Amino acid sequence: MWTIVAAAQMGDGRVAVDLFGLLNPVNHALTGADAAHYRVEPYVVAADVYSVAPNDGRGGWTWYTGAAGWMYRAGVEHILGLRRAGDTMHMKPCLPADWPGVTIHLNLGEAQHRIEISRGQTGELPHGTLDGERIPVTGGAVSWTIAPGAHVIRLSL
Repeated sequence: MWTIVAAAQMGDGRVAVDLFGLLNPVNHALTGADAAHYRVEPYVVAADVYSVAPNDGRGGWTWYTGAAGWMYRAGVEHILGLRRAGDTMHMKPCLPADWPGVTIHLNLGEAQHRIEISRGQTGELPHGTLDGERIPVTGGAVSWTIAPGAHVIRLSL
């Protein structure tokens, strides 16, 4: 997980997402044959994936690790860049350059957020809006206060 976090902190969204994909247990069980070979639950992170025949590619020690929580945090807090501090949300995404954007639906109590992250035009400065009103973008990051109701946050990188 820490390599995902490090890649995101260095601004390399491609490496962060690729590493996330390598560790994601779902990707080890995309077909029936893959699942039969992996032989563990595709919804928990394995502490071990064996590399020596005849068990190479087989997972192990799935319920003895807290890695699933750390993996979730690596994806949400470092790749998508979402962090909550009290009644304030901060977002500084680190997406791969080949992703045109991403849409996130985030519900926090009585607040519903639709967050749209997109790529701006070449040479365009990053900009953001909250419910159509401009909000400051500093270093590719935006912040907003969590308030009841439906809100739309748009960030163009």
